[in-house]
Amino acid sequence: MDGTPASPASDKEAWLLVSQASGIGSRYFQRLLSRFENPTAILSASRKELAEIGIPQSAINALLAQDQKAIQPSLAWQGQPKHQLITLTDKDYPQLLRQTDAPPPLLFLIGDRELLHQPQLAIVGSRNPTSTGLDNAHEFARCLAGAGLCITSGLAQGIDGAAHTGALKSGSTIAVMGTGLDRIYPGSHRNLAHKIAESALLISEFPPGTQARPENFPRRNRVISGLSLGTLVVEATLQSGSLITARLSSEQGREVFAIPGSIHNPQARGCHALIRQGAKLVESAQDIIEELGALFGSLQSPITSSEQIVDQDTEKNDPEYALLHQALGYDPISVDELITRTGLTAEAVSSMLLLLELEGHVSSAPGGYYCRTDTLASRPSGRESK
Repeated sequence: MDGTPASPASDKEAWLLVSQASGIGSRYFQRLLSRFENPTAILSASRKELAEIGIPQSAINALLAQDQKAIQPSLAWQGQPKHQLITLTDKDYPQLLRQTDAPPPLLFLIGDRELLHQPQLAIVGSRNPTSTGLDNAHEFARCLAGAGLCITSGLAQGIDGAAHTGALKSGSTIAVMGTGLDRIYPGSHRNLAHKIAESALLISEFPPGTQARPENFPRRNRVISGLSLGTLVVEATLQSGSLITARLSSEQGREVFAIPGSIHNPQARGCHALIRQGAKLVESAQDIIEELGALFGSLQSPITSSEQIVDQDTEKNDPEYALLHQALGYDPISVDELITRTGLTAEAVSSMLLLLELEGHVSSAPGGYYCRTDTLASRPSGRESK
C-alpha cells in the first residue's frame, strides 16, 4: 500500500503514533526525524520513502497502519492532573539528555517539570547494600540536594531508594522508571513514588501500561546518566547494573564518582573497579561539589553530614564503649573476636553492640558480624574500665 494515510488530529498524537509503532525505537525515530523533520511528515510519507532510509518493512507496516487504538491509553493518561508528556523538540526537554546518542523521543512525567532544568547528579548502587551503603546513599543525597543538586536515580530497592529519601529531606529528586508511570516497580516503593510525584518528579520513556521487563532497565539507566552532570556509585558488585550506568555516564562525557569500601566487602568491588578505571574516589559530598562546581557554578556548600555528630549520652562516652568501638574497625568482625580484642564479657559486648546499633554508630552484617559506621568520641565519665 502506497497511499498516504490521513494526518492525525494533533501533534502529540503524531508523536505517540510514531514512537509506539512496533519496531520504531529511538534510533529509527532519530533517522526518521532527520529525513522528515516532524512526526506528522513521517506519517504522511509513502512506503517507498520510508524504505529508502532503511526502515524495516515490519516497522513501515506499523507506521502506515497508524493504530489510533494503541495510543488511547497514553492520551487518556495525559489528561489526568499533573500528568505531562514532552517531546524531543519541546523547550522543556532536558538539554543534557538531548545531547546523548539517540535520546528518547518522548518523556512521560508526573510532578514538577521545572526540575528538569536543575543541575542533576545520579546516585546509583546495589539493590542489596550493606547498612553502611544505605547510610552513605542517604547522607550523600541529603547533603548534595541541600547544596543545589537534584538527585536522580532509578527507584530501585537499596541504594536508589535511600538516595531518593535522603534528597527529599533537603531538596529535590527525580525518579526515572523502567515501567509506565502507572506501574510502580518495585511495589514496596509505592509510597515513595507517591511522595516523589507530589513534591518532585517521576519520569519514564515508556508509555502507560508498560510492565517491568529486564530489557527496559538498561534503557532507564541510559536516561539516568543522560540527565545528569555525573554519576555517583555508592556500592556495587562487579556484576551490578550500576556499572552500566557508570559506563554510560563516561561514554556521554559525564563525571563518574565512586565511594570506596572495605576490601572484604563484595559490594565495594564494583566501586574499586571503577576507581581503577579512572572514576574519582570520593569520601565526602564536598569532593563532588568541588568537582562539579567548575561545570555548574551555582552549587552551595553541602549541608553538614550528621554522621560525625555524637550523642552526648553518658554511657556512650564510657571508656568501655570507646574501647569496643575502636576494636570494631570498619571491616566486619564477629562478636567472639570483639570479646578477644577487648577483654570484655560476652554479655557486656552484646549489650553495648545493641545500643551502638540503635544509635547508628554500628551496623550489623550477615552471619553475626558487626562494623563501625562513624567516629565515636569518648570523654572521661568517671567510670573505670573493667
